[in-house]
Amino acid sequence: MKRLFSILAITCLMAIGTVNVNATTVFASATATVTSVTQEPAEEDLTFHQELKKRFIEGGAGFMGIVLLCLILGLAIAIERIIYLNLSTTNTKKLTQNVEDALNSGGIEAAKEVCRNTKGPVASIFYQGLDRADEDIDAAEKAVVAYGGVQMGQLEKNVSWISLFIALAPMLGFMGTVIGMISAFDKIEAAGDMNPSLVAGGIKVALLTTVFGLIVAIILQIFYNYIIAKIDSIVNDMEDASITLMDLLVKHKK
Repeated sequence: MKRLFSILAITCLMAIGTVNVNATTVFASATATVTSVTQEPAEEDLTFHQELKKRFIEGGAGFMGIVLLCLILGLAIAIERIIYLNLSTTNTKKLTQNVEDALNSGGIEAAKEVCRNTKGPVASIFYQGLDRADEDIDAAEKAVVAYGGVQMGQLEKNVSWISLFIALAPMLGFMGTVIGMISAFDKIEAAGDMNPSLVAGGIKVALLTTVFGLIVAIILQIFYNYIIAKIDSIVNDMEDASITLMDLLVKHKK
């Protein structure tokens, strides 16, 4: 539930920021319209940010709004996952050394206390293994493997939604392009003449949806690859630490 609230909070903040950007854009557009009565603006004077806002407005509110929603939701989930994964990262070597020292000095209970005071999935796996160490090594190993799968599921939670938005954004862009092209050909058919001025604007708007869909997919793909790499790193640490824990328990039993 806390993660859900954090995702919703991030989404709301990003949405508010988008509304502010759109309000600023509308105000700027109105100002530019008034100014254009007396002065023709130079296209080359537009910055990249201004050009991006201009093209976004030209793309229309229909498909552009959906593509923007994919970006906002995807970024909200990605930021939440990045924060969670960074908080889940543990210094495995230091934790292993502390557990070993606790086993040698105070036994199983002292080692479990070390794991309770340490955050992260590796410490949780250590605790589950130590909690069943009094039974036998096989029971401890099964507990470590089972709880390792649970922790892996927690690390990968909601990541599939990011991949969905990566695929959805360009698909929506292509759909907007196809619909725009159909509209352009409808104008040609209605006019009965192949006049470029009739269809140039419609084709431009249609292509803009594809461009922004691809931009959203590229941005989310970068975050997605970082998250996957972070998950793989944590999982590798979990597996190495689990093997080390089994060796420590075998040594402690002897």
